[in-house]
Amino acid sequence: MTTPTNGFSGLNGTQGTTISSSSGGTTGTGSLLDKNAFLKLMMVQLQEQDPLNPDSQDPTQYIQQLAQMTTLEQETNIATSTAASAAAAATTQCVALLGHTVTYIDPNGNAQTGVVQSVQTAGGNPTLTIGGIAGISPGAVAQIS
Repeated sequence: MTTPTNGFSGLNGTQGTTISSSSGGTTGTGSLLDKNAFLKLMMVQLQEQDPLNPDSQDPTQYIQQLAQMTTLEQETNIATSTAASAAAAATTQCVALLGHTVTYIDPNGNAQTGVVQSVQTAGGNPTLTIGGIAGISPGAVAQIS
């Protein structure tokens, strides 16, 4: 009978298999696993179970891990949805400025005034073109006339 190797001390008492994620979910020492790495880890644990010794693994651990994974996935979905909603709201606010005269603070800290001519949404963050100057952050707008 061979001794399973699962990469973790304390699980069947040995070390061996290395889990890595090709999606870049782990970055640096002590970082959290992404959901793909977590699922790979869980599959290795399931494959390395000793069917002749069912007491070696507590089945409730897998249920708890699966519940944690489901919670993590839902939180990730909510965060993604919230970020998309915030970006849409920011774009809507910028579009509402079209044709209005605004005063904004330029990168040198000087107040500039001009008419909002267009809104660009490249990169997910909207920027304004004011008085022919593109790439102005909506956060730089200090006053709307």
